[in-house]
Amino acid sequence: MKNIILFDDAQRDGLLPLSYTRPAALLRVGILTIKEKWALHLTLDNEQISYATVDYLQDKFPLKTTDDNLWINGRLLPSTLLIEQIQNLEKGQALYKEELLLAARGADLEESFTSVTGKLDIAMIDRPHDIFSLNDTEIRKDFEKLTKDKISQSLDDTNQVINRENIFIEEGAVVSCAILNASTGPIYIGKDAEIMEGSIIRGPFAMCNNAVLKLGTKIYGATTLGPYCKAGGELNNAVLTGYTSKAHDGFLGNSVLGEWCNLGADTNTSNLKNNYAEVKLWDYRTQRFGKTGLQFCGLIMGDHSKCGINTMFNTGTVVGVNANIYGGGFPRNFIPSFAWGGSAGFMTYQFPKAKEVATKVMARRKKDFDVQEEAMMKHLFSKTAQYRNWEKQT
Repeated sequence: MKNIILFDDAQRDGLLPLSYTRPAALLRVGILTIKEKWALHLTLDNEQISYATVDYLQDKFPLKTTDDNLWINGRLLPSTLLIEQIQNLEKGQALYKEELLLAARGADLEESFTSVTGKLDIAMIDRPHDIFSLNDTEIRKDFEKLTKDKISQSLDDTNQVINRENIFIEEGAVVSCAILNASTGPIYIGKDAEIMEGSIIRGPFAMCNNAVLKLGTKIYGATTLGPYCKAGGELNNAVLTGYTSKAHDGFLGNSVLGEWCNLGADTNTSNLKNNYAEVKLWDYRTQRFGKTGLQFCGLIMGDHSKCGINTMFNTGTVVGVNANIYGGGFPRNFIPSFAWGGSAGFMTYQFPKAKEVATKVMARRKKDFDVQEEAMMKHLFSKTAQYRNWEKQT
């Protein structure tokens, strides 16, 4: 097998704030991250795939090259036909969709490639809302691939189950006194995950290893909980990347949350405008709000951001990394990284304090806020200062 590298292209900025802290290939769509999908389809270990990304992330996410590499666009979702076309590339050849580079084989991504044409079956993520929009399809595809020729753990008689053959329970998972309806899509329960009593789940739904559904949670498809996430209340078409908590009552719909986020009790997101108009989202590339083509769109939140109890997010709100939101009323629809405040106004969440909190939060999951993490966050604190307009007014 050739050396596999998932590369970020210029369009990665369309995935901000989620791509501030990771290569695009580490975004979760369906059950798996994009990297995990490629590893599964190519029968590789995760360690056999590396990244070509922006400079400030490259130290944390190392690049491994040889004289013969297979470069795959990190925003690209695998399919059977696409994999066949990529694997058939000869050295010096590349696969394009119009002007967009999908994959190439060679020592260096900057070399000149000969374009190979063919019938393309392409799905990519361009904007954060693509993640929840594609989540239904991707849960189904991942479920089929992950569970093929495997035997599910059994569910005990305390649970009420519809379409049992479309439910898969990994080893160590605990499910008690829940209602699981897989007639509308598959339900995947990861290793050592827990579904507490009274939870009601409608597929497609996925929860990864060690995730938890709290008492009486209501889940609509297509929803994904990444590793170690906690969820309570009501969720509809939401993706929690990993290590994130929405553990209490409140509604989260048509939304994507990064890692290490926390939503306070009774936090609610609006996912539909009162006039039923198309939702616009902040676009970091154009520095303005742009059309999504969606009627339903809730909250996009970057890593390490948090909100207090009873927070209300308006339709189509984008929150950067390491923001801390609290207070009554609706805060603005675009909240910059390292912002501290709410509808009454914001001030800067200074880096030493943000570092202190992140260190404590990660330690609870036996993770370190190490020198690489600190360097990345310091860079982002400086990089995102342009959006904190109040700094210019003081």
